[in-house]
Amino acid sequence: MQISGTTRVFLILGDPVAQVRAPEVFNHLFRRHGVDAVLAPAQVAAGDLAGFVRHVFQARNIDGLWLAIPHKAPMVELLGECDRFGRIAGAVNAVRRLRDGRIEGALFDGIGFVKALDHFGIDPRGRTALVVGVGGGGVAIAAALAARGVARLGLFDPVPGRAAAVAQRLHAEFAIDAQPRADADPVGFDLVVNASPVGLRRDDPPPFPVARLHAGAAVIDIVMKNQPTALLRECHARGITAHPGFEMLVQQVPEYLAFFGYENIARAVAADASELRALFSAE
Repeated sequence: MQISGTTRVFLILGDPVAQVRAPEVFNHLFRRHGVDAVLAPAQVAAGDLAGFVRHVFQARNIDGLWLAIPHKAPMVELLGECDRFGRIAGAVNAVRRLRDGRIEGALFDGIGFVKALDHFGIDPRGRTALVVGVGGGGVAIAAALAARGVARLGLFDPVPGRAAAVAQRLHAEFAIDAQPRADADPVGFDLVVNASPVGLRRDDPPPFPVARLHAGAAVIDIVMKNQPTALLRECHARGITAHPGFEMLVQQVPEYLAFFGYENIARAVAADASELRALFSAE
């Protein structure tokens, strides 16, 4: 990669930041398509976020930010504009500078998820869906499913009151039948999404009883470590359609590129994402 005085600069902020994979993906795409841009990691403590963001955009060659944990939610308070899904979820994963100097944020988790469903041939319209874990990513997924027209949406989270609060927001925004659940029992649901951290450890059990799924149900497990997870193994053993979350990441890549003004690359990636699938699925 050739970096010069004309190179446009993007940063991905996190704390920690060593685990992020966005630089290898987007820098590869910049090189492949001859774009004079670079994405670099920046480790920024939570307490330093506001000051860092205020000053970083004073550099006129820094065009935008990717956000990793723990900055997705706190960034919302610093925005001048926010897209619909970011507003509903109270979190964003991309920020760009507008012409008037304000900053605008967007959240692509939910968009990536429903585009992944399209790739898998799973149409959520008119079906019932259960989202297990409604933190930032789970809220984004639930909102995207509501926007796609699911008939009924169940929400479970072990944090008291969280699922009820999310259900209320989704009902107000989409007039959808969204209900908090007392447990993660998947009985009666056509699509079940694990958006919880259960599965991050190798000895984690499935986040819900797989035996309670009906034969035609589909499962998406957005945990991307320890593949296949216990949830995916048990689903496959029962003949249940089940997919890991890598495709959700793949489908977000064109959204990021278009958001930052690289529409041509976004179209190229959307047309053939096989290379990205191989990269994301590599352990």
